Amino acid sequence: NQVSNRIRGLFTQIHPELEKVLGPRLEHDAILEVLATWPTPQALRKAGRARMDAKLKKHGARRHAAWTEDILTALAKQSVIVTGTEAAGLVIPHLARQLVSLHAQRANVASEVEKIVATHPLYLVLRSMPGIGLRTAAVIIAELAGKTFTSSAALASYAGLAPTTRQSGSSIKSERVSHSGNKRLKRALFLSAFAVIRTDPVSRAYYDRKRAQGKRHNQAIIALAHRRLTVLYAMLRDGTLYDVPDTALAA
Repeated sequence: NQVSNRIRGLFTQIHPELEKVLGPRLEHDAILEVLATWPTPQALRKAGRARMDAKLKKHGARRHAAWTEDILTALAKQSVIVTGTEAAGLVIPHLARQLVSLHAQRANVASEVEKIVATHPLYLVLRSMPGIGLRTAAVIIAELAGKTFTSSAALASYAGLAPTTRQSGSSIKSERVSHSGNKRLKRALFLSAFAVIRTDPVSRAYYDRKRAQGKRHNQAIIALAHRRLTVLYAMLRDGTLYDVPDTALAA
């Protein structure tokens, strides 16, 4: 993030319109290869459409033609050469190469973490629940390691999935989703619930029931994530695999 922000900061100073196009795409190594080769607006203009498009395509950018067009459009919005552009052009290639290297290191670390997770005693328990893959299991194990919870409600509160009551005096107005809790764990559980409604009939039925009760899409997903976490708590507590009840299957 620090290296990415430095690159974005330099382009904000020398060409703000180009930063709007390149900044959000610095996670893609293809964009970084372009910046390592042509680090300034002038160099990008000189490279031209064909060379930029070929470079993006070579390094795996699926939307290489669209990205090239976006870069050229941004370049056309500023003709003034800002003081400090040449100095930025000396720094940007080094930062771009450094970010490519950091991306590779991050991928290697993620791969090693996944290998460790696959040997964890609770891995098979977590993977038995529909919608929990290797990476979601890794997040759950990492965020819950060394922690104990007295109940599923305590775990839901820690994950930020327990609804909080909005009230004034003795009048209870409504319930809303908590904005506190462990955000990494909450995001993993939310995305898992979102994915599972496409493949698991039981989860889909629960989601549809919440929608029929008037809940919005995100509210229904969070309710499903909360329900799944309650089941997950029992699975982790007892060391048992996920089992769909016969009554649920019949429904």
